[in-house]
Amino acid sequence: MQGFRAKSRIVAVVILAIWIGLAALYGLLKPISNGCVMTYMYPTYIPISSTEGVSSAKYGLFLYHEGWKKIDYKEHLKKLSGVPVLFIPGNGGSYKQVRSLAAESDRAYQGGPLESTFYQEASLTPEEGGLDADLVNFQLPNQYSSRLDWFAVDLEGEHSAMDGGILEEHTEYVVYAIHRILDQYKESYDARKREGAAASGILPKSVLLVGHSMGGFVARAALIHPHLRRSAVETVLTLSSPHQSPPLALQPSLGYYFARVNNEWRKGYEVQTTRAGHYASDPVLSHVVVISITGGYNDYQVRSKLESLDGIVPPTHGLVISSTGMKNVWLSMEHQAILWCNQLVVQVSHTLLSLIDSRTGQPFANTRRRMSIFSGMLRSAIPHSFSWKTQSQFSVPMKDVKDSDGSIVHASTACPSNFHWGDDGLERDLYIQTTTVPVLAMDGRRRWLDIQKLGSNGKSHFMFVTNLAPCTGVRLHLWPEKGKSASELPSSKRVLEVTSRMVHIPSGPAPRQIEPGSQTEQPPPSAVFVLRPEDMRGFRFLTISVAPRPTISGRPPPAASMAVGQFFDPKEGKLDVSPWFMLQSSYSHKEMFFKENHPLALNLSFSISLGLLPITLSLKTAGCGIKKSGLPDEEAEDVERLCKLRCFPPIAFAWDDTSGLHVFPNLFSERIVVDSSPALWSSTPGSEKTNVLLLVDPHCAYKTTVAVSFTQVASRFLLVYNSQIVGFSVVVVLFALMWQAHAWDLDLPIPSMLTAVESNLKLPLPFFCLGVAPILLSLLLSFLMSQPLPLFASFTLVSMICYLLANGWQLWEGNIGFGFVQWFFSLSSGFSSLKVIRILRVNPSLATALAAITLACLLHPALGLFILLFSHALCCHSALCSFLTASFRSHAQKKELLDCKKGGSAEQLTFTFEGTFDQDSPSKEGFSSNSPDSSESYGETQLELFHHRHGLLILHLIAALMFLPSLAAWLQRIGMGESLPWLLDSVLCTGVILHGICNAKPEYNSYLFSFPGIPIREMRLSFIYLLAGYYSYLSGLALAPYRVFYIMAAIGVISFVLRMLQRRYRDKGETHFDEEANRWQQSLHSHHRYPETELAQKRVKAPGNSN
Repeated sequence: MQGFRAKSRIVAVVILAIWIGLAALYGLLKPISNGCVMTYMYPTYIPISSTEGVSSAKYGLFLYHEGWKKIDYKEHLKKLSGVPVLFIPGNGGSYKQVRSLAAESDRAYQGGPLESTFYQEASLTPEEGGLDADLVNFQLPNQYSSRLDWFAVDLEGEHSAMDGGILEEHTEYVVYAIHRILDQYKESYDARKREGAAASGILPKSVLLVGHSMGGFVARAALIHPHLRRSAVETVLTLSSPHQSPPLALQPSLGYYFARVNNEWRKGYEVQTTRAGHYASDPVLSHVVVISITGGYNDYQVRSKLESLDGIVPPTHGLVISSTGMKNVWLSMEHQAILWCNQLVVQVSHTLLSLIDSRTGQPFANTRRRMSIFSGMLRSAIPHSFSWKTQSQFSVPMKDVKDSDGSIVHASTACPSNFHWGDDGLERDLYIQTTTVPVLAMDGRRRWLDIQKLGSNGKSHFMFVTNLAPCTGVRLHLWPEKGKSASELPSSKRVLEVTSRMVHIPSGPAPRQIEPGSQTEQPPPSAVFVLRPEDMRGFRFLTISVAPRPTISGRPPPAASMAVGQFFDPKEGKLDVSPWFMLQSSYSHKEMFFKENHPLALNLSFSISLGLLPITLSLKTAGCGIKKSGLPDEEAEDVERLCKLRCFPPIAFAWDDTSGLHVFPNLFSERIVVDSSPALWSSTPGSEKTNVLLLVDPHCAYKTTVAVSFTQVASRFLLVYNSQIVGFSVVVVLFALMWQAHAWDLDLPIPSMLTAVESNLKLPLPFFCLGVAPILLSLLLSFLMSQPLPLFASFTLVSMICYLLANGWQLWEGNIGFGFVQWFFSLSSGFSSLKVIRILRVNPSLATALAAITLACLLHPALGLFILLFSHALCCHSALCSFLTASFRSHAQKKELLDCKKGGSAEQLTFTFEGTFDQDSPSKEGFSSNSPDSSESYGETQLELFHHRHGLLILHLIAALMFLPSLAAWLQRIGMGESLPWLLDSVLCTGVILHGICNAKPEYNSYLFSFPGIPIREMRLSFIYLLAGYYSYLSGLALAPYRVFYIMAAIGVISFVLRMLQRRYRDKGETHFDEEANRWQQSLHSHHRYPETELAQKRVKAPGNSN
């Protein structure tokens, strides 16, 4: 029964792993609709000549020109006088990907800045250096003074995300390209001067860098390059670029290069001091600003967690902005779509043009001013309004302006005086007596709301949603007391205009009127306005002034007008969604009801992050105060259609600390997902939850349905935790090797890999020690290093699931690997007679080590690992064939002996075993070669050898697969002047190869070593494998699976050193070691109480008695 339970547990884990893998692939392969508009252009790429002595001559530099007319390249280069921008493509990218950004930048320069609006702009928080009053009053220019000259580097489409050496070569060429661009401007200036042309402007001293994907990291790596000129780059803009670690953190040199660059950046923002601690100079990177734009949840290649600048760039010099919360964009997009999505490209182009100082024609030198421009042009003010980000708590300089009626209004940013409304319209005031105020038309009236009366009983917050534009459609004021106009109040009591606090939100298309005079559906809101109690302190009234219907300032009014305001209690609209409720919705839809007169803002707090458990949220109108009795039957049944005439479409705002703001307009049935990374070792305490704010019409009742799709959950799980699962796969194999080495130490049969992996899941002690204890160790390390601790429950649960999936996939991989070995057996039988194979059989260890290490150091580490895999497979083939032959012989001899005994023959039978014994396999003493037991003993020995080498085969197969992306990038560069592999990769792979060579036999699972005067000591690999598994476990939790190569190489070096020490003592013929070894074996015999036959076998297995 116990064996059945173990097998059923293994089958369940394997089925779960395969099921999640298939579901995740199905979810990831589904097409994505991102809502982006294509960008069109007429590109021309002008090559820039390279100077002599460039090391990377295979790369190129181009200047982009927009236009369909043919131009003269030399003449065009002479006119070069704009602001240089260098585009760096990403992994496998092309320099031609610059065309969308360059084309829209040219159109933006010719068309002028975007139309100014009076919505609230996002400001810098105090942590981001937003205390400068000059930045608050800074206004964007009315026209652009200089154009952008877009350059692009041609990196031959190399896969820089797969190899650290390629990444370093790209960095070196980008440094050269920056210098070449600045020199080209000097050459163009001198050429114009020689020809007598007017040399207007000044020469640029810096280049703007725009990098996509790995190109963004290359841009940052170029800034800390020792050969880069000082102040040659001051602004870096990255699009879907990883900064924390590589997306495929599999190659050691790639992970090391990322860590080295990030460490240099951290030092670059530190004040330079002398050895005595005195001030020496400002930080090296104090003039550099970095902006990271993320693609959101639809970017499957680079997660928002990797694109964060936390811990690398201080908040005063870097911003992370998600495309889902970017102003005028509001979309999540795929990894490549971020380059051509017109909504994003247009906004980025205008932002870069706004960086240019009209006085100098070059970007602003002040870092805070550049940060303020990026914040105002790209970020939405919604997080500030809802306190999702720390609101800038500094006083904004007030100024007195004249209102439309000539009265003085105290305002921070008042509406311009040219927006004049008719005084007769504003005299017809309305006095609101209810907490909810609707506006159904542009009636030109002013509505008075008594803050003291309506804001009582805990309803201290006010929210206002509308599709009317600020200043041109609606204006809001705070009054200390009631009056016809601000001029009637004493000078000590000023009216505060708060219209500029309206925040723009995305809205869907407005409903079309079917026929003149017919009633249309309610339009979606395009702005939201929030006042907290501290904002209204000192004021008695709030007025909402709606413009009259006629056109104002040449702008037509909207086809349908709407506005709803409400005083509300935030606690009434708060709803906590429990984990059990969310899990139940995965197999049955769960419903929630919101009755009429509910709060305008409903705050849903999901206990499980929607980055891990995406939901499909559906809102259906259940009522809107329409009585069915007065309507025909056919109309009374269609309540939802009727209510659309009265209720505005709902809107959802989802906020996540990692990926920022996500907006879902016209929310009737949408999949709500954020690009979060919960339950990770480095997760912040608030990342395990997601807050969703629903803006719904309080006049209507809604039936809300929540559903969770398993395929979406599996896809998100695989995306977020793939690096962790890869690291845990190595952990599982190391723990399995530990079980095998432990069995050899106890003189037990070596278990197969499947049996050893099964031992990892035994309850309770093995699973706790191997699957749970490393998690507790990681939390202890975080506590000791004063790092923020993740939520214990979610972190432990997700880590254990990843560990179980790694076990399941290793069991499945073990079966596939066994089938691969069988296929290799049949394949190798055809060329086993080749001369190379015969040489390998004579001295396999030496030949394998020389060939593998040579290839790993001179060509590519993966090739050396493939040689090691070939050696493992060849040994498995020989051992398994010998085991099958011995088993067949033993069975035949026993059957013949049994037949002879039944026949009554008293003749003494002798058996001769004709099988070929493997020279590398340990022989067992105590058995004669002419007995059936000798064949059986030999077969068991060969089976143990097979199990041992099979475990090493799987471990080193994973290591080779981790180098496979780098090998693909290396094969692409064949014939293009490839260089030697990184020394770090070669050294670590050499250690892995030594592990495979020095531990080729089971008896090398333990070593005896001694020195004169020091008693004999035993080094057991089972304990080393346990420590290696723990280290690899922590590496997987840190999303750095490439670190497993460090521990595998360390095992190889330890095995090599211990084996050399033993060989040294044997070669010298020291009796000291033999005497100590005999004493150790006697103590081992008394401790374990082996029978004499087992002790004899144990002596055979000892490293000193074989080989």
